[in-house]
Amino acid sequence: MATKSAAPTIVSKAGKSPGKPAVLRKIPRTLAGNTHPPDDAARKSTLSLYETAIKLMQSGKYEKAHDAFVKMLESAPADLAASIRRNITICVAQTQDSSNQFGSPEERYDYAVSLLNHGHYEDAREHLQAILLKEKSADYAFYGLALLSGMTGDADRCIEHLSEAIRLNSQYRFQARLDSDFDSVCEDPRFTELLYPEA
Repeated sequence: MATKSAAPTIVSKAGKSPGKPAVLRKIPRTLAGNTHPPDDAARKSTLSLYETAIKLMQSGKYEKAHDAFVKMLESAPADLAASIRRNITICVAQTQDSSNQFGSPEERYDYAVSLLNHGHYEDAREHLQAILLKEKSADYAFYGLALLSGMTGDADRCIEHLSEAIRLNSQYRFQARLDSDFDSVCEDPRFTELLYPEA
């Protein structure tokens, strides 16, 4: 007949009295790295800029806030980047909502160029096309669309828009010769012929 054996004694590895199980402490894990990045000078500087940009947003200065967030994004720590991108989107949306408040087509063009310089190509395109809907001979809007097409590598549209800009105002021929935004199409024979017809 089998007899019941005594329950095994668990010896604590932590120097506790025999018979009590060793206490295992769980170490919290995170999905990626530490929960709080190192608190260094660069991070403090970014946080200070972030707070300033938020205040600009709160006071309705969305364009200035947008510029601040875009500059900040290049060197922002990973845990702030998503929030910065979200705020950039908010700023762009807010400035678009006030698009009917432009004092002139030229002001709207300046805003479109600002969007273009910050990489918001489709938003810039919408503003430039809106100018042309109201003023079909707006040579500067055609030039802006040519710049946009050059910056995005669309050679056909670039040549088409630049041709129209030059047809309306021959000064753009000389301006385009000095504009580095056309670097992606400068080897295209059509571009050379358009800018140097006398050659």
